[in-house]
Amino acid sequence: MDVKSTSSYLYWLFCQFELITCSYLMEPWEKVLFYSFNLAMLGLLLYTTYVCLAFHASSAFQLLCSFLGNPWENSLSVVK
Repeated sequence: MDVKSTSSYLYWLFCQFELITCSYLMEPWEKVLFYSFNLAMLGLLLYTTYVCLAFHASSAFQLLCSFLGNPWENSLSVVK
């Protein structure tokens, strides 16, 4: 896939997004607020997913290690 067709496809996707959200009817300042809000929500969603995924992966790794007979020392038990 060449760069020209990729940029054309991304432009097509953006046009579809504008049609679905009816943002093509907005004034420029409304678009800035709308897109800023959407990008902020997407960023928060990605950050939350990253944090939760790391926590669940760590918990799953601890459980797997305990099943294999090699219990992984919990950092809280060392502090106590």
